[in-house]
Amino acid sequence: MTAKLEAIKVSPASLPVIDISGLSSADPAARKAVGTKLREACLDKGFFYISNHGVPEDLVRDVFSEAAAFFALPVEQKDEVNKSKSKANRGYEPMQGQTLEPGAPPDLKEGYYIGPEHGPDYPRVIAGMFNHGSNLWPSQRPNFRPVMENYREVMFGLAARLMQGMALSLDLKEDYFKGYNEDANGTVRLLHYPPQSPQGNPAQKGAGAHTDFGGLTILRQGDVGGLQVWDQKSDAWIHADPLPNTYVVNLGDMISRWTNDRYRSTVHRVVNASGKERYSVPFFYTGNYAFNVECIPTCLAPGEQPKYPPVTVEQHMREMYKRTYK
Repeated sequence: MTAKLEAIKVSPASLPVIDISGLSSADPAARKAVGTKLREACLDKGFFYISNHGVPEDLVRDVFSEAAAFFALPVEQKDEVNKSKSKANRGYEPMQGQTLEPGAPPDLKEGYYIGPEHGPDYPRVIAGMFNHGSNLWPSQRPNFRPVMENYREVMFGLAARLMQGMALSLDLKEDYFKGYNEDANGTVRLLHYPPQSPQGNPAQKGAGAHTDFGGLTILRQGDVGGLQVWDQKSDAWIHADPLPNTYVVNLGDMISRWTNDRYRSTVHRVVNASGKERYSVPFFYTGNYAFNVECIPTCLAPGEQPKYPPVTVEQHMREMYKRTYK
């Protein structure tokens, strides 16, 4: 691969592995200890691994198995659930369907979007709220829906627990984000990255350099690496390789707004130079779309003013989608 797409290897300590089992403890000191570790990671790169997260490994295996089987289907079968047929950004996204890095070629990946199931009588669907509606499900894979729905609910529980930890990391009450976690939205996104050819366009990546839109991204990687994180301290890209039984967590743009950039969303990208097929499953947690996001007062230094005006989650997400989908 061209040097433009290279990254450096770093020690695991550069991206810490945080045991989050303490967040489920009845001992407040154990929960607070996790919050302290989260604060250290969020003030550094805003990227970290989590272990002892409680997501069953057999469920993870089923998710990756169903994802690979779906992406192996003929294009015409995948297009039966093309997300252009959804009013809620659900379903299949074809190869090169998104451009995350402004001015770069479209991303060399295909995906599948799965969110909460909102029927036509759901009040927020009737109101036309962004990203609310029904999912699309492939008829060729009867086990796909139950596996993905099970995984989606497990991930919503994990995200709510992590937001509890985020509150502790900011020295806030554990339930500070309770309203944000109610009637929450989020997306399980299945991703397939074909191997990038050394003779390909050096400006094209599996996913162009970007920050994530929402609150938290909780990423499960397969066996093939490719995720690269921009490290401001070393002024270089570093690898965030897969570690067994862990998730990679990073902060989204909404956390930056909330904390007045005390916690930052970090630029990252995907370059699949492995010569193999790469699969990953991020969960993008965006929370309650009606919730108002405004600067947390305790995140302001004396005399400091908020950098961002208040915004609802829905308004923020609409603007973010406009940036990457024409």
